[in-house]
Amino acid sequence: MAKFFDTLSEQHQDWIKEQKIFFVGSAPLDGDGHVNVSPKGYDCLRILDANTAAYLDLTGSGNETSAHIMENGRLTFMWCAVEGPANIMRVYGHGEVVLQGSERWQELAPLFELFPGARQIIVNHIDTVQTSCGYAVPFFDYKEERMTLQKYAINQGEEATKAYQQEKNQVSIDGLPTPLSTVTNE
Repeated sequence: MAKFFDTLSEQHQDWIKEQKIFFVGSAPLDGDGHVNVSPKGYDCLRILDANTAAYLDLTGSGNETSAHIMENGRLTFMWCAVEGPANIMRVYGHGEVVLQGSERWQELAPLFELFPGARQIIVNHIDTVQTSCGYAVPFFDYKEERMTLQKYAINQGEEATKAYQQEKNQVSIDGLPTPLSTVTNE
């Protein structure tokens, strides 16, 4: 049975901190647009307070979440227990994209280990927390983080990574602009 909360309780926060993976969901307003669900690993998530969570977003082949936030703000994070008692938690809210070089970046970046290829910080201003059973989620054993993305960013170097972001991460697959499209390389 689903339960709803206005905030992340201390128990919710402790459980989230134990999880090794979470998923980010967003969508454009256009019904023909693509719904995006993106898995996130590494130690990239921080709970800022009972109604705010953020993650350090790394360079990837797309930038859908950022585009959807810029268009409509809707954002969902989801965790599901793959070990221990069954549980699923979703936090629904409104996103904020924090770009490097901004005042907000200076405030939030020290909270994270700045992995190679760091692109932006995505903040979820949480409106609703939902928990549900998760009884159909299978058990999995955590082995280790994949280091491929970090190694790629290191091998490319910071300049090439920024160039990649400017080439590949300025619009969504549906053609929506991302906040990176507002950044100029001078």
